Amino acid sequence: MNQQDFAYLADVLRRRSGLMLTEKKTHLVESRLVPVMRRFGFRDVGSLLKELHYGHEALVQAVIEAMTTNDSSFFRDRKTFEEFRDIVLPTLMVDRAESKHLRIWCAACAAGQEPYSVAMILEDFKLLAKGWTITLIATDINSQMITRAQEGLYSQFEVQRGLPIRRLVGNFMQEGTNWRISDSLRRMVTFRTFNLLDSFGWLPDLDVIFCRNVLMYFDHKTRLSVFDRIGDVLAQDGALLVGPAELVSGLTIGYAPSEGAPGLYYKTEPVPLHRRAAGQRLDRIPA
Repeated sequence: MNQQDFAYLADVLRRRSGLMLTEKKTHLVESRLVPVMRRFGFRDVGSLLKELHYGHEALVQAVIEAMTTNDSSFFRDRKTFEEFRDIVLPTLMVDRAESKHLRIWCAACAAGQEPYSVAMILEDFKLLAKGWTITLIATDINSQMITRAQEGLYSQFEVQRGLPIRRLVGNFMQEGTNWRISDSLRRMVTFRTFNLLDSFGWLPDLDVIFCRNVLMYFDHKTRLSVFDRIGDVLAQDGALLVGPAELVSGLTIGYAPSEGAPGLYYKTEPVPLHRRAAGQRLDRIPA
């Protein structure tokens, strides 16, 4: 792949998915495009990229899906799930005691390990048995991953990554060498293919949003846009959970970090313009 072809592909990915490519990844890009070439019958990468110029939507989607990083595991970054279990959920159970309705979104859910991990924690609290309504939405740009997530079938290797044996035995049924998640947990999650660059208008007001280990692949401007639109659908007392190493403060004025809980943010009131003009630091806005 020459420099011009790489630059064109990188531009398509940035505009259509937010993903950023660097020339250091040229060989990785080429290897990931091989299955796409075979699927659509192209003899080389150059022919594939030429066809992209014509806006072949199925091809564009296939290329985007080939470039996405789909590695995940159950209870990945365990600290995040402890914060959800010990801080976020108990607070919301008090604040939503009257409506008994929780709305949660897992963005960039890959093959479903994250939303199913959330569902296991919700089941620990027996919320459905106590009359609560749970809206648990999980999305990913990769339609193949969404199909896998809906199926809920995982290999031995996948269930061994982060899943305690008691949860495996209690929430999965073995099928040959694979494991299928229980019907009760599968029914709890609604999966949908969704591009984070598209409109969030279909989403309800949300109490919790997991958006982890995805925006790190976006440029600064796109990250700002996504965080702003997340703020539009997150309840005023809602919680945003990002990866432990990801920073939200300083990127946007809409969130404040939770003390002692890396990766947990709450919405803040908008900062009046006169306070900004007075020199208020955008990464230290009080909750």
